[in-house]
Amino acid sequence: MIRLLREHLNEIFEHAHESEPAECCGLIGGTKDNWARSIYRLRNIAKQETVSYEAAPDELFAAQREMRQRGEHLIGIYHSHPLATEPEPSDADVRLAYYPSATYLIVGLAGSEPTLRAFRISECDLSWTPVEYAIADE
Repeated sequence: MIRLLREHLNEIFEHAHESEPAECCGLIGGTKDNWARSIYRLRNIAKQETVSYEAAPDELFAAQREMRQRGEHLIGIYHSHPLATEPEPSDADVRLAYYPSATYLIVGLAGSEPTLRAFRISECDLSWTPVEYAIADE
């Protein structure tokens, strides 16, 4: 189970709102026991950015390099679905899920409040399953 601090959740929601109507995307670096320590915002360069995401390669590699320097591990990947209230992985999300050990978090922005859901996605099996996550205040 991935564990986020409230400040991480707020940063992800803020990134999602700032990116509207496009999808946002980013990485979550943390400890081996899945406690989040850092949020890495990435620029979405997808051609159809309102319905898909593709992280800018230079930013993706820089974030992964910074994680290694900080002794962090990639524990999560997040993006938004601006038109969803209860977000689920799209076919493209599943097809492009290249990090099977990461938890994929999707923010839905269509409701009165943002919704966050977490998933394990298998690109090999073309499948996904919801997973639990925890939010801690400190």
